[in-house]
Amino acid sequence: MIIKNIKLKDFRNYNDLDLNLDSGINILYGNNAQGKTNIIEAIFLSAIGKSFRTNKDSELINLNKEKAIINVKYEASDRDGSINIEISDKKRVKINEIPLKKLSEILGKIYVVLFTPDDINILKGSPSNRRKFLNIMISQLRPLYMFALSEYTQTMNQRNTYLKQIKLENRPEDLLDIWDMKLSELGMKIFLYRKEFIEKISEKIQAVHSKITNNNEKIEIIYNFNCSGKKEYLENLRKNRRIDIIKGSTTYGIHKDDFNININNNLISAYGSQGQHRTAILSLKISELQIIYDEVGEYPILLLDDFMSELDNQRRTNLLENINNNQVIITCTEKNFFEGVKSKLYNVQNGKII
Repeated sequence: MIIKNIKLKDFRNYNDLDLNLDSGINILYGNNAQGKTNIIEAIFLSAIGKSFRTNKDSELINLNKEKAIINVKYEASDRDGSINIEISDKKRVKINEIPLKKLSEILGKIYVVLFTPDDINILKGSPSNRRKFLNIMISQLRPLYMFALSEYTQTMNQRNTYLKQIKLENRPEDLLDIWDMKLSELGMKIFLYRKEFIEKISEKIQAVHSKITNNNEKIEIIYNFNCSGKKEYLENLRKNRRIDIIKGSTTYGIHKDDFNININNNLISAYGSQGQHRTAILSLKISELQIIYDEVGEYPILLLDDFMSELDNQRRTNLLENINNNQVIITCTEKNFFEGVKSKLYNVQNGKII
């Protein structure tokens, strides 16, 4: 899978960009704050429907402009296509010039794997970072997953509102049964999706990590949520009702799940060195790449946003050895990282490709 061309109109600091990309390694280099990451962001947005940098669509529009437009032409093994996104008061998306009814319909058209310096926070940061990683990967391969996740979030918010009303207005507790039934059903769907993909990662990650570390480290991924079925899920929701009413929020459920990475049987977030964190992230992301290939039969597009500067020479070499068959789009300040690497170079200067 490759992106052949991307056009940007009034997107971030680009007034008018028309960029053809090579099917191999594309390097966008230049000083900071010139617009390199904006191109990565536009491609990611075309694949996922959301930015990885902001939740505010207004920030994507060039200053003093009313709307931004992204147009991407892509080529897969069995199809060509185009995605057009117009961002103004809302997002309007067309695939092959046909308007989408729901934003989630964009999923599964372009497959991407994103590396950023912030990825270190997947392991070091809060569980929400790890859930976000899973959400991005699973939603590309199982579009119905995002529908279930959206419904779950909406239902939980409604339940939380009613919990506050029980506490403040003495509303009847038994009406919680309505939301508990729906939460347990949706929660189990999400749990099974996440469990499936944690298992897929587990099958890949040790072989990847062994190659990167020359067999010096054992890595494992552990899912920290377990539920035998809807009945157990429902019972746990009911057990927690008292504390939920006191707190005004739902304290049990899939929105609290997590996974851990262990290196040599030690929790990496607590005991791992900076180098081990970087290596583990490489292993996790390369496993994601391989899973997408297994699922769809072609390699995803790799988006490496200033990631190479985070790696030493050995880790850069290990990463490049795993991306021979992918289209790769890299942003960096120093192009000399890639001396001897067959690639196409683009110098980015103030929202223009020189």
